[in-house]
Amino acid sequence: MGVDYYKVLQVDRNAKEDDLKKAYRKLAMKWHPDKNPKNKKEAEAKFKQISEAYDVLSDPQKRVVYDQYGEEGLKGQVPTPGAGGFYGMPDAGGGGPTMFRFNPRSADDIFSEFFGFSGTFGGMGDMGGRGGVPTFPRSVFAEDVFSQFRGGGGEASGYAVPRKAAPIERTLPCSLEDLYKGTTKKMKISRDVTDSSGRPSTVEEILTIEIKPGWKKGTKITFPEKGNEQRGLIPSDLVFIIDEKPHSVFKRDGNDLIVTQKIPLVEALTGYTVQLTTLDGRNLTIPVNSIISPSYEEVVKGEGMPIPKEPSKRGNLRIKFNIKFPSRLTQDQKTGIKRLLTS
Repeated sequence: MGVDYYKVLQVDRNAKEDDLKKAYRKLAMKWHPDKNPKNKKEAEAKFKQISEAYDVLSDPQKRVVYDQYGEEGLKGQVPTPGAGGFYGMPDAGGGGPTMFRFNPRSADDIFSEFFGFSGTFGGMGDMGGRGGVPTFPRSVFAEDVFSQFRGGGGEASGYAVPRKAAPIERTLPCSLEDLYKGTTKKMKISRDVTDSSGRPSTVEEILTIEIKPGWKKGTKITFPEKGNEQRGLIPSDLVFIIDEKPHSVFKRDGNDLIVTQKIPLVEALTGYTVQLTTLDGRNLTIPVNSIISPSYEEVVKGEGMPIPKEPSKRGNLRIKFNIKFPSRLTQDQKTGIKRLLTS
C-alpha cells in the first residue's frame, strides 16, 4: 500500500471527520517548518505528508480509492472497475482504460483552510520554500499564528487549539421578586453562522435562562459558543450577568433583606407593630415591644433571601427605623415629658 496515511495522522481506519480534523490540527502545528528551525528539512517532509494524508482521508471518494487500492490507486496505476470509474476521468493519453487521478491540494491551502489565513498570510510570506512547502517570516508566523493557539494540553502536548473569540457580555436586569422566587427568562438572539461550504447566514435563536432563587447581582450565566461564527476562530461565549433592579420597599444585603419604617416618636417609645407584605406576597405582622432608638434594628430570622447553595434556608429580615421627632413642643408638653422620663 505504500504510505499508510492512517498511521501518518495517528488515527484508526474508522476515524470520522472530527477525528481527522483534530489529528491534522495537532500534527500540522507540531511539524510546521517554521516551528522547527533546527530540523527544517525533516519538518517540511512530515508537514507535506500530514497534509497529503488529511487531503486523501477527508475526501470520501479519494478515501474509497485509497482503502481499496492504496497509494498506487491514487497515482492512477490501478484501473477503476466499471466504465465510469470513480470520477469518470479518462487516462491522459485518451482512449485507454478509465483511471483515477489524484491531484493533491497544497499543504499551504489546507493549513490556511484550518487556521483562517489565506495564501502567504497577507502576501508577506515566501512561497518558495523547500520541497514545495511555503515558509513564512518568523515575525508574521510565530506571533500571528502560533500565539493564537493555546490550551488543550499546550504546546508541550502537541495539541493546537484555535483561538477563542472574546466573550460577549450582556446585563440581565432582574427584579428583587425574580431573585427571591426564581423565574424563567427567554432571550431572543441573532447570530451569524456558516454552513459546510462556508456560506454565511443569520439565524435567530431563543435562549432560556433559569433564574434560581437567591441568585445575587453579578451572577453569570454562560451559553458556550453562541457568538458569531468566524473563520479561524472558535465562536464567543455569550454571557449574561445578573443585575438587580432597585426595589421600592426592600434593600438587599447579601442574604438579608432590609426595610426601613418611618414611625413617630411616641410609637418608638410606647411600642409599634410592623405590617409588611413579603416578596412572595405574604402578609407579616411583627410587634416591636422594645423601646426603638434611632440605631435599633428588629431582626426576623428566616425572612430574608433564599440561600442558593441551601435552598431550604433563608437569610434574615432586618427592620430599621426612621423616627419622626416633633418639630415643636409646648411648655406643658415639655414639662410632662420631663416628669414622665425622670420619674
